[in-house]
Amino acid sequence: MKFGILKERKTPPDRRVVLSPNKIVTLQQQFPKAQVVVESSEIRVFKDSEYQKNKIEVTHNLLDCDVLLGVKEVPIDALIENKKYFFFSHTIKKQPYNRALLQAVIAKNIELYDHETIIDQQGARLIGFGRYAGIVGAYNGFRAIGLATEQFSLPKAETLERQEDLIHELKRCKFNPLKILLTGNGKVAYGAKEMLDAMDIQEVSVEDYINKDYDKTVYCLADVLDYNKRKDKKIIDNFDFYKHPEEYESNFMRFAKVTDFFIAGHFYGDGAPYLFTKDDAKHPLFKIKYVADISCDINGPIGSTIRASTIKDPIYGYHPKTESEVDFKNEEAIVVMAVDNLPCELPKDASEGFGHMFLENVIPAFFNGDKEGILSRAKMTENGKLTPRFMYLQDYIDGNK
Repeated sequence: MKFGILKERKTPPDRRVVLSPNKIVTLQQQFPKAQVVVESSEIRVFKDSEYQKNKIEVTHNLLDCDVLLGVKEVPIDALIENKKYFFFSHTIKKQPYNRALLQAVIAKNIELYDHETIIDQQGARLIGFGRYAGIVGAYNGFRAIGLATEQFSLPKAETLERQEDLIHELKRCKFNPLKILLTGNGKVAYGAKEMLDAMDIQEVSVEDYINKDYDKTVYCLADVLDYNKRKDKKIIDNFDFYKHPEEYESNFMRFAKVTDFFIAGHFYGDGAPYLFTKDDAKHPLFKIKYVADISCDINGPIGSTIRASTIKDPIYGYHPKTESEVDFKNEEAIVVMAVDNLPCELPKDASEGFGHMFLENVIPAFFNGDKEGILSRAKMTENGKLTPRFMYLQDYIDGNK
């Protein structure tokens, strides 16, 4: 089995990689029959020389590889027919901008495995950059506060190398006491939680957060049943919410009335209630001043997120009364950080973490007959057509939706 590590070709450039030099060394120690080569890249966070120092071949030609591993979408003209590919295709939700990519995958008889489709038997995702989105998102949120208030100044995350460097910078910050709300219960939220805990910010319960005043900065981690409630007043469990989101309505305003800084690390599913709407943001008791929207669903559950921002220009202001974008230093603005590719700012840590998950959850399947069904569940295309699990994409490929 010969694996090829792809050069990232998407613009703007992405410096991340599926397997770092250290992870490839570990892979080859664990699976001596595996061979790994790396496509030369001038932008990758790990230089070609770092792979070569570990006796890993760097090449410009991956034609003889069986499996090709990348992060972002591979441009259509760079796809090699009859290969197995792993990358984030951004097609499983029928994203219109990548319809042609999935059509090309089918036409070129490629077996496509989207990193998002790599799940366990219960349907939980095994691979992703969520933790690092949370880490960088929390940092960027504080950076936005510093820029807006001019109380402190933080360097851009992309200029720092490791999570430890981000934490070091955060610990130097001096700011007025804040009430911080963090939503979610997955890797994104817990990545953000790592940063708050590293800053020695006290975590408080939902009840105390809503009802008590503090003379120091505190945060509350809220789950879906904390900020949603059943319309019939019944209290069941999270699974009921996931199965029947239409039976619920937002209970978020009780948080919005006491929160200064909101870090959105939740997953938003189809049919779920919005956390706060544009109308909610106009309420005289709505207090939220700073939003780090890591989830970044445009014109969706976070009323102030009207567009994604960029690593180059990560912050904008949202004026609740006019429902329009303004300068983030406007006194009436909600300060919004809504970068949608946050892990790109911490490429070394993100790559190491991703590689650990890939090596643990995916690589063994190539050598144990896929006994856990990892590959069979994740395979989107085969023999020039969609696999049964992904037949729902046929109308998307055909151009009907």
